[in-house]
Amino acid sequence: MEMIEPVLRKSVKPRCPVFGECGGCQYQDMPYEEELAIKENQIQDLLISRLGLARARCSPIVPSPQEYHYRNRLDLKLSRVQQQGVAMGFSPVGHNRMVPVSACSIARPEISDYLPQLFQEAQAKFSSDYNEANLVVRSGEETRVRWGGIGRRSLQMEAKDFFWTEIRGQRIFYSLGTFFQTNLSILPTVIERIRFLDVWSKETLFLDLYSGVGLFGILLADLVAAVVMVEESATSVRLARYNLQHHGLPNATIKKGRIEDELPGLLVEALLRQKVALVDPPRAGLSPKALTILKDANFISALIYLSCQPDSLVRDLGILTKTHWQIENVVPFDFFPKTKHIETLVLLKPQNA
Repeated sequence: MEMIEPVLRKSVKPRCPVFGECGGCQYQDMPYEEELAIKENQIQDLLISRLGLARARCSPIVPSPQEYHYRNRLDLKLSRVQQQGVAMGFSPVGHNRMVPVSACSIARPEISDYLPQLFQEAQAKFSSDYNEANLVVRSGEETRVRWGGIGRRSLQMEAKDFFWTEIRGQRIFYSLGTFFQTNLSILPTVIERIRFLDVWSKETLFLDLYSGVGLFGILLADLVAAVVMVEESATSVRLARYNLQHHGLPNATIKKGRIEDELPGLLVEALLRQKVALVDPPRAGLSPKALTILKDANFISALIYLSCQPDSLVRDLGILTKTHWQIENVVPFDFFPKTKHIETLVLLKPQNA
């Protein structure tokens, strides 16, 4: 029998002293090219094995411009522990323990450098009324660092303190308490990929669903006749309205509500207009009701699905492609280098298009 030589995986020294303990990173011990190959194969294998998708419809993974020091947000825990008094760090999923940290190699430099000061400031606010607190620390392109998590309304911010990132010359503002993509360095590439899709026209009504603070609606508004954003979170809606006012976009509006409640009316309201929808749901994916509405949405000419969870994405695509939709292209993005997470962009079009 012919002996098959084992494939030896290259290894590199992890930058983080608690790699393998805190639960955040999985790929610090290998070259970046190898990490990208693993993630690309994971997405392709899922789509091919579970949906029967042709490999030709899967594009290569898009690497992050920054391999380390990219995260603009960290979520840490501050706890009273018997041995150390008060400790700050990460709690691995599924483990009842904390890994203390004083730096993070995937956090933006200003955040990583700030962690010792954050520990001192958080301790000063950590009264005997608390046994633990969930801390949020964040920054933007201007590198200011803010944090919250102790006390009521500690995540609220005044408009003058909002973080921002600039893409295509347009500033998008966000806050401590809003969802926003954690890797600012890759966002311009994602926006350009979406703008390049052959779905846009000056007659298009763009439905930006799960719109957050308005990132996609604002940066795609110049390609279409009108933009309607739908978002459930009151904090995100407040930021979206601030962003719309800042840019003075006359063709964009936002509705506060659930996709399940707002989308049926939007589809009927503009029945005869060409419509393109983008969904960027949470990790759990689309709700059963949202899927029911979208899977037979005959008056949407293209559906763009941006997902941060491959399993829920494949589940939803399986439902969407049973009747009305077909997958045109899949593009994975490495939004989260060194971690197991993958962002995936999928373009769907009607089967009879």
